[in-house]
Amino acid sequence: MPKGIITEPARQVPVYGEYEVAVLGGGPAGIAAAVAAARAGRRTLLIERYGFLGGMGTAAGVTNFCGLHANVHGEMHRVVQGIASALLDRIDRIGGLNAPHLILGKILAQAYDTAAYKIAADDLLAHHKVDFLFHALGAGVVMQDERRIDALMVETKAGRQAVRANVFIDCSGDGDLAAWAGAPFEVGDDDGHTLYPSMMFRLNGIDPEKAGDAWRTIPALMEKAEAAGTHRFPRKGAIVRPQKSGIEWRVNFTQLSRKDGKAINGIEPDDLTRGEIDGRRQAIEAFAFLRTVPGFEKAYIVDLPPQLGIRETRRVVGGYMLSGGDVLGCASFDDSIGVNGWPMESHVAGDVVFKFPPIPESRGFNELPYRMLVPERIDNLLVAGRCASMTHDGQSAARVSGACFAMGEAAGSAAALALSGNTIPRDIAVEKLQQQLKGQGAFIGRNQKVPEGL
Repeated sequence: MPKGIITEPARQVPVYGEYEVAVLGGGPAGIAAAVAAARAGRRTLLIERYGFLGGMGTAAGVTNFCGLHANVHGEMHRVVQGIASALLDRIDRIGGLNAPHLILGKILAQAYDTAAYKIAADDLLAHHKVDFLFHALGAGVVMQDERRIDALMVETKAGRQAVRANVFIDCSGDGDLAAWAGAPFEVGDDDGHTLYPSMMFRLNGIDPEKAGDAWRTIPALMEKAEAAGTHRFPRKGAIVRPQKSGIEWRVNFTQLSRKDGKAINGIEPDDLTRGEIDGRRQAIEAFAFLRTVPGFEKAYIVDLPPQLGIRETRRVVGGYMLSGGDVLGCASFDDSIGVNGWPMESHVAGDVVFKFPPIPESRGFNELPYRMLVPERIDNLLVAGRCASMTHDGQSAARVSGACFAMGEAAGSAAALALSGNTIPRDIAVEKLQQQLKGQGAFIGRNQKVPEGL
């Protein structure tokens, strides 16, 4: 039966507010973008669909920062600084930050408590006088002309409202705002395949002494269980690691696909619905296996997050598309605004494949060009985060939180510079943006000394 079409009657939409900068999405990119714009003195609004910040890091239960560090000629350095440091300091002050831990013997990641992240992010934005609008789902745009956005439409409990701004920053992860405005975008690889999503979850009640370094032994136990026919797993490379308290562990064990075997499409409502249901089913099956692991016998699921963990949907086409070759070749760019030290991490059918730059021969990080934040066709829009201008392979690396923090800080700073110079973001003096970022404590590569410490 055809779904048909309903013509919605014309209506007048109240304007929630008029701002200099409006940011859609409160993940790492959105947090950094809003803080950077507000810190520069611009009246800034951050719009978030949930009642808390953190993006996939909280809403999808990731509980782990990836990409803050790089393996520089065999030595670990935290290469994402600036606003990210201010957030991490706040998380640490309330006891919610783990020490960095080694992944695959080659790179560091850093776990955190999701409640601490939410609280710290609230405090950081409030400190810089960013206005918040929670429980507001982006729903469309009204264009001033074909190249300029007049207003972002949001759905709230008070109904549809409009937000006007001089500059908009799309940190939605899905490139929603950019797509509505008419910016070009891509989805997936040459065959339309995207990275597979996961349903994260957390366990409590683990005996830390008995569990020991269980993350080292669990992969072999999985292979043994599959060979015995007692369990089947949707993917290899499961990640089970302890949180700040050793009795709580995070679990990244699942992989969500459609009936045709392709990844769940994160911008298709029916796919998302099936993915959420199947994700919880896979979580329960993974939990049943984990209860057979020493130290996990009395474990219980303490948290299933509010949503599925989406890795890739739209990637907006900008002035430059960061590629997998740029990641593996540790590329440099004259217009660099930050760096990414995470390797390519391809979530393919049944597996997770990592590809690193040469270690220890290489510096271990690629620079991020400003052009990847500037979408084609739209003049008062910047894009930051996993929907920025990258190829499928490039996005598999630079979609992680470290690079998102760097992109967001640059986008917010660039928006403020455009406003102060009465120009559009595409035409700002990038050298001035780079000087400003370095002055604010960010590391952008180029001729800067690599930051010391973790």
